Amino acid sequence: MPDESAPRSHMASPEETMAAVDFDAFYQGKQAVAGLDMAFETPPWVIGGPQPVLVDLESTGVLGDGHLLDAGCGTGDNALFLASRGHRVTGFDASPAALDQARKNAQERGLDVEFTEADATRLDELPAEAFDAVVDSGLYHVLGPAQRSAYARALSRVVRPGALLHMLATAEAEGPKTPLPPPVSPDDLRTHLGPYWDVERIRLTRFTTSFTEESLTRMRPAIHAASGVDLDPAAMEYDGRGRLTSPCWYVRAARRS
Repeated sequence: MPDESAPRSHMASPEETMAAVDFDAFYQGKQAVAGLDMAFETPPWVIGGPQPVLVDLESTGVLGDGHLLDAGCGTGDNALFLASRGHRVTGFDASPAALDQARKNAQERGLDVEFTEADATRLDELPAEAFDAVVDSGLYHVLGPAQRSAYARALSRVVRPGALLHMLATAEAEGPKTPLPPPVSPDDLRTHLGPYWDVERIRLTRFTTSFTEESLTRMRPAIHAASGVDLDPAAMEYDGRGRLTSPCWYVRAARRS
C-alpha cells in the first residue's frame, strides 16, 4: 500500500512558474525563475531592437501621431524605436533595473522618452486620459487572471476614449511547444479586456526572442527538470538571424467610451 501521508512531488504548471518569476533579476543576470536552476544572460524578450511586428505596425501609420504608452517597456527597445520615428512616448515597467538601462539607452541615443516605474494593475503614477494609444509587447501574458482584469481597467483609465491598444500575447498554436510563458486564448483576451475595451481584431503572428538553437540546447536539461517540458530546439522556428520566434496574438482593441 502506498504511504498516503508521504509528500508528493509537484511539477509546477506554467502559470505557477510565472507567478514565481523575479523580473528584476532577469535584467541583473541572476536566477529569475524559481525552480529553474539557471540565469539568463539576456531576458528572452530583449532582442537589441524593436519587435518586428511593431516595426510593421508603425510603418502602416496605425499607431497614429499622438502620445504613445509602452506598457512593460523593459530596457526600452520598442519605446526608443518609436521615439526615433518621431512619436512622443512614455514607457512604464515594474523593474527598476530595466528602467535604469532604458534611461541609459535613451541618453546614449539622444532620444527623449519618459520612463516610469509603475504597477501594471494600478498605474497610479500615470495621469488619467493622457495617452492616445498603447503598445503592449508581451506584458499581458505574464499576468495572472485577476491581474489581467485589473491591468485592462488601469489602462482604460490612462488613455483617452477611443484610444487603441496594440498587444502581443503568447498564442496556442500547432508545432513545438515552449514552457513559458503560458499561452492565452482569444476567449481569455475577450474576457479580461472586454469590460473596458472593444476587441476589434485578434490574429496570429510571431514574437521574436533572444533565444537561439544553441542557447536552447544548453538550457534544455534545466527547463526539463523545472517544467517537465523536453524541448526540441532543432524543431523550433527561427528568423533569418537565428532567433527563436514563437506564436503570438496581435490584438487590436479600442477603449470604450
